Amino acid sequence: MSEITKLDQNLIIKKIDKETVNIQITNNEMLMSIVGQFDQNLKDLSKYTGTSIYFRGNSITCKGQKDNINIFCEAIKFLINKYFLTKIIEKEDILSSVKKNVDLDQSNIKTFKQLIKTPRKSVIARSEKQSDYIKALKENDIIMSLGPAGTGKSFLAVSVAVTMLIEKKIERVILSRPAVEAGEKLGFLPGDMKEKVDPYLRPLYDALYELFGADRIDKKIESGEIEIAPLAFMRGRTLKNCFAILDEAQNATETQIKMFLTRIGENSKLVVNGDPSQIDLINKSQSGLMKSKEILKYLNEIKIIEFDHNDVVRHPLVSKIIRAYQKKSTDDKY
Repeated sequence: MSEITKLDQNLIIKKIDKETVNIQITNNEMLMSIVGQFDQNLKDLSKYTGTSIYFRGNSITCKGQKDNINIFCEAIKFLINKYFLTKIIEKEDILSSVKKNVDLDQSNIKTFKQLIKTPRKSVIARSEKQSDYIKALKENDIIMSLGPAGTGKSFLAVSVAVTMLIEKKIERVILSRPAVEAGEKLGFLPGDMKEKVDPYLRPLYDALYELFGADRIDKKIESGEIEIAPLAFMRGRTLKNCFAILDEAQNATETQIKMFLTRIGENSKLVVNGDPSQIDLINKSQSGLMKSKEILKYLNEIKIIEFDHNDVVRHPLVSKIIRAYQKKSTDDKY
């Protein structure tokens, strides 16, 4: 005998037997967003959950082992709730919907923790640590985030910073980064200061343009509301009414990070982001990121978030690559 669960007017889940479930989504726009172009989202869900999925009309049938079917059903709930909030399903949402660290017990609640609404897209936390990070960005004055590439350290910081700027909670966003990658001195590079520093801040620009649009961001840079400042140029300043982000802080010394953090003024937030595994300094022992974390971790006013490969939200291969290098590093010690 089949079991029918009607979660709301848009979703009916009908368990046919232990290995088959039928899902009916009555909202056609929602259905098409979840299914994806050329059914690609369903194909990805089939691969991630180890199930066979069939789509016809407004009906999706899933066949497989009981546990895998449950994962698929929770994934659909997650995607429906994401659609309710943002009216869009993105490729990243498909992977997020089946990740082990998604709170499945909460997936039928039409809300996501720490939603950030920007002019071009809505950003949600895709792991528990990302949720903690967004909360810290909103509530704490100084935040440090450490972890591998693809965990959202810079992207989420930029999202919160420019959203606060648009909402007029702050007057400026300051983007800073140590310029050491190419081994070139800023004075030898062509152009004015912005043109000299731009190549080093390209990842931040990518996030800004994706979230807010190039025209809007370029106007705010021209007006000074978004400022590009080399780390060395922060000395002696007091940062008031602003949100300052120090990116790639693994390439800053302990003295430089201390200098940056002590610039904080009234109604300001400072964020220090870095990946301890990607130090580009010639003498890697000069990196001050981990040293600063150890020094500051006892201060309750400073929030420290440490990401790992489980928080990677880029291509699934990124997490596997990070784990492979971590294993190699561990093996080399023995």
